[in-house]
Amino acid sequence: MTTSSSRIAHRAGVATVTLNRPEVRNAFNDEVIAELTQAFTQLGQNDTVRAIVLAAEGTAFCAGADLNWMRRMADYTHAENLADAAQLAEMLRVIYTCPKPTVARIQGDVYAGGMGLVAACDMAVSVDSANYCLSEVKLGLYPATISPYVIRAMGARAAHRYFLTAERFDAAEALRIGFVHSVVPSAQLDERVADITKALVNASPNAVKECKALLHDVAGKDIDAALIAHTVQGIASIRASAEGKEGVQSFLQKRKPDWLV
Repeated sequence: MTTSSSRIAHRAGVATVTLNRPEVRNAFNDEVIAELTQAFTQLGQNDTVRAIVLAAEGTAFCAGADLNWMRRMADYTHAENLADAAQLAEMLRVIYTCPKPTVARIQGDVYAGGMGLVAACDMAVSVDSANYCLSEVKLGLYPATISPYVIRAMGARAAHRYFLTAERFDAAEALRIGFVHSVVPSAQLDERVADITKALVNASPNAVKECKALLHDVAGKDIDAALIAHTVQGIASIRASAEGKEGVQSFLQKRKPDWLV
């Protein structure tokens, strides 16, 4: 499926959502936000989809907010700004909580709001030539809506530096601080993304879904009696699930599980 701002393709259990506004460095506006929200909602509910790749055309992955959109926002009332920001926040929430695993395929530069798109994905693979920047303070703004995801992705210590200075940093630094998981030359980008999606497709669909929910439930939480009880209940439930039983039996019987047959 192709729209004016993005396109969606399916192959072997992997759906690829591609930002398709290279003429504006894939900057997003209200139309892009609505399209991405709809795409990740629908793909998350599609049983034939096992993993989702977020990609982009052109020289930049995403340059943040579209300039024309920003010009309109300059005249917004406080109430209009609240509604507009809520739509952006909902898009990021939908990507972050999508029940299918998500991979950002970063072929170019990532700035401002684009950092939120990458951070909302479960995994990120970057070309070695990409640059990154949280540029908001240079404009008298701050990265409020994307901050929950970016801080989780790069850590609070790195966020203190790059939120406050708006310094540009390269892919090697993005890897060092944990914002991306892998950095490769451009010619190897698709191969590395394919390695990750193959691993995701080979795993139990239910286990991947439940594992993603587990990560959201456990990360950053105090290890107290309530959390321990939650994890005990979780492992008991998934052991008793159909895929849990099939996975263990297939391992013991030295055969492929039925989700691979």
